[in-house]
Amino acid sequence: MTENMTENISRLDNGLTIATDRVPGARSVATGVWVAVGSRDEPAELAGSSHFLEHLLFKGTATRTAVDISRTVDRVGGDINAFTSKEYTAYYCRMPKRHAEMAVELLGDVLTASSLTASDVESERQVILEELAMDDDAPDDVALRTLTQQLFGDHGLGRDTAGDRDTVCSITADDVRDFFAEHYRAGATTVAVAGDVDHDDVVAAIEKSFATMPAGDGRIPRRPPGAASTGVAIDDDSEQVHLAIGGRAVARQDPDREALDVVNHVFGGGLSSRLFDEIRERRGLAYSVCSATSAYVDSGSWSVYAGAMPEHAGTVHRLVESELERLVAGGITDEELEVAVGYLTGAYE
Repeated sequence: MTENMTENISRLDNGLTIATDRVPGARSVATGVWVAVGSRDEPAELAGSSHFLEHLLFKGTATRTAVDISRTVDRVGGDINAFTSKEYTAYYCRMPKRHAEMAVELLGDVLTASSLTASDVESERQVILEELAMDDDAPDDVALRTLTQQLFGDHGLGRDTAGDRDTVCSITADDVRDFFAEHYRAGATTVAVAGDVDHDDVVAAIEKSFATMPAGDGRIPRRPPGAASTGVAIDDDSEQVHLAIGGRAVARQDPDREALDVVNHVFGGGLSSRLFDEIRERRGLAYSVCSATSAYVDSGSWSVYAGAMPEHAGTVHRLVESELERLVAGGITDEELEVAVGYLTGAYE
């Protein structure tokens, strides 16, 4: 980590949390807003609401059009974007240091004064449907989404973050406005700023720009997922067979989470991993082969992905199972542990 970094956390009267990480000498400032609501928090019939809302907040506010928002950022060489996950939605902006307060003001405007008009809902609906079609044209993505559905079933963690065609087509402007009013509250929101900034100055700017965000928590109780299902095969007209293998894993705060991250890196998380070495480097049976983990409040998952020609798919599947058995039976070596810990600690710097 950079020396002399100073982390500070404050909480406003309305419940909004502010975190700053001072990085002396940094020439740009990154500002992010995290709202503790994601796709798992949506009713099944409105799956995709969080993602829909994330798109809409950049369509315009009471004082800015969508083009105004984009030009404000482009004019100073910054960037602005957002993403939706299973358990939170994030909005972020990077600006040169001299425009740091502009980023806070812009995100505050987007998060508290978005127009959410019916016409914007209809136009953005088509954009999201195109996004869904694009995802469906990526067989590796389809395989991994299908694995997630098998692991978590009809639970919110098993649904695609963007929803599906039926739910996206059924979401109305009132649905989006109601979702926004219920969940986008100060007690469920954290604003984080990293750069060569003063904490008190940041707090003052956020207090001004987020003053109208309603107080309250906005979060709903989350039920844990039920039992996982078994495998499924999908016929698709593609050159490769896309294998996605996985299971349930530990939750975010589980004391074994870091150990799982280490094991995952050894198994398939990097170029020196066992899967990459055995399947790609030694045998040349796949171009892409990897493993990954996901952790949530009350559950988690691990997964292996490989894309292979049909004539190699069976061998690749058997090799993955063989490497899993070897991992369970023999664990990892001291050298593998050293490499994995070095990678994971270095990745945080």
